[in-house]
Amino acid sequence: MLVGDYDRITIPALAHVDASGGRLRGLRCVHTVLSNGSGISEEDIMDLACLRLDLMAVLTIRDGLPDLLYAAHLMPRPVEGRDWAALPPVHPANQSQSCIALIEALEEEFVRERPVREVDQGKDRAILVSVTTGSRSEAEDSMAELAELARSAGVEALAQVIQRRKHIHPRFILGRGKLVEIVLMSLRQGANLLLFDQELSPSQIRSVTDHTDLRVIDRTQLILDIFASRARSREGKLQIEMAQLKYMLPKLTTRDDALSRLTGGIGARGPGETRLEIDRRRINDRITRLGKELKGVGEQRYHRRSRRRKRDVPVISLVGYTNAANRPCSTP
Repeated sequence: MLVGDYDRITIPALAHVDASGGRLRGLRCVHTVLSNGSGISEEDIMDLACLRLDLMAVLTIRDGLPDLLYAAHLMPRPVEGRDWAALPPVHPANQSQSCIALIEALEEEFVRERPVREVDQGKDRAILVSVTTGSRSEAEDSMAELAELARSAGVEALAQVIQRRKHIHPRFILGRGKLVEIVLMSLRQGANLLLFDQELSPSQIRSVTDHTDLRVIDRTQLILDIFASRARSREGKLQIEMAQLKYMLPKLTTRDDALSRLTGGIGARGPGETRLEIDRRRINDRITRLGKELKGVGEQRYHRRSRRRKRDVPVISLVGYTNAANRPCSTP
């Protein structure tokens, strides 16, 4: 039981309650409005969708006594452009509809509506998200590149969402309405990952993760993951581990569920799960050791390069994604 104040009820993180595979949580929320309220609010609908609750119910109070019970639930498919439905308000004493029967029927519908996919426990299923203040054509080009990166990382892209905004939302990146839409999309399609085309701050990752219960990674982390999976030389492995640790460091300032959800699957190769559990001091120590090892490897490469120059060995350079993607080409 949660007790709120005159303004709101704060629902804590529900990490211990399973919502895997895009299913509802098996939880219902019933709260009272200590005034002549108007029933289900926009905030209630956002909690209903983002927390994947079975049912959201609001009991209004009139003259100190229960008045009407309002309830809403998610829909397996949109009806008249709306992803949720409201039940007719009734007095609590006259409530006759079975809540359990309704929820079981909704679960069956969600399962029936979800596309049939081959079972692959080791493959992430992602919704690709881009939020831009620029032109849509530029966002589409960048999204096409993100889709190829996801494919290279072994991620199945279920859908793509592009939102143009005048200003990027400082907390959620995208609008709250679009966030609810993405949560419902993940519920219907069985997504377990949100892959953003933009680089996210630690607070943004935490906010989106807390409100969607989905793992969230950005383009930078995806690229680092691809490099980690394909690094073969000792120097390459050291470089990518250092880059990943430096990327993770600001996200480890506080321990929270947003970080714990990043410890598996795509975005967690290289240093591995346990690396996300260590504190800042141990990460800094590891970065220092990696720097010394890289310095030693660099000296060895310098000596080998000097010997090749003395023997006039030809040198061939391969230009790849990291140093060519953002640079203009001077020749056709």
